Amino acid sequence: MKALTRSASPRRVLFAIGSMVLMATSACASAPATSNNPMPPAPEQTTAAAPKVPLSTVESLRQLIDNHQLTEVRTTYNSTYGASLLFRPETLGYYVVLFHGKEFWRVMQTDSFDEAEGLYRTFVSQTQTLGQVEIDTMRLDAGNKYAEHMIAVNQAKLRSLQQDANNQQQQAQQVAAQQEQARQQAVALSSDLHNTNAQLDAVKQQIHALESVQSNPNLVLPTPAPAATAAPAPQPNPPPATSP
Repeated sequence: MKALTRSASPRRVLFAIGSMVLMATSACASAPATSNNPMPPAPEQTTAAAPKVPLSTVESLRQLIDNHQLTEVRTTYNSTYGASLLFRPETLGYYVVLFHGKEFWRVMQTDSFDEAEGLYRTFVSQTQTLGQVEIDTMRLDAGNKYAEHMIAVNQAKLRSLQQDANNQQQQAQQVAAQQEQARQQAVALSSDLHNTNAQLDAVKQQIHALESVQSNPNLVLPTPAPAATAAPAPQPNPPPATSP
């Protein structure tokens, strides 16, 4: 091949190389993909052979909603479940949708308004059944939270009442101690008062006696004291007796 390249003209060399490239490309395209020839078919041939996949009903509905080609006739919600009846003026067709949250669950299409109404009522009934569980769960959860809140409120009230009761008990004990101290003091004062009244009565009697004496116009002389008697004279002692 090198000898041919050297002896041939440049135009022939380019023609020979181009022919070889075309032959190699044709062989690769016609040969099946095996382990020895792993090259897949050309992308252009695969794309041209693949049929166009039609949009699903849900995708078609989303596209119509995004293009504002539908009019909402009715919609019913039961918790996170809902049903809608939509009208497409361009084709006089109806779409009946059963959805959960923001996701379309079931989509049915019809050209009959009566059939669309029947489907809509069926979906609404299903949303009532499906949503009842969530509604009950919501109510029970709210009831539990409310009960927990009321427990906390009543516990706080109970602590407050217990604190008030303890304060009242302490005050009652202090009052009882003060009452006992006052009672003992009253007993002591009563005894002192009795003694004081006795002393007062005695003083009043003395005063009354003196006032009686002073108010008596008669002269009352004191009784004279008796005269003192003279002591007898001492007797002389007799002489002593003599012996014979």
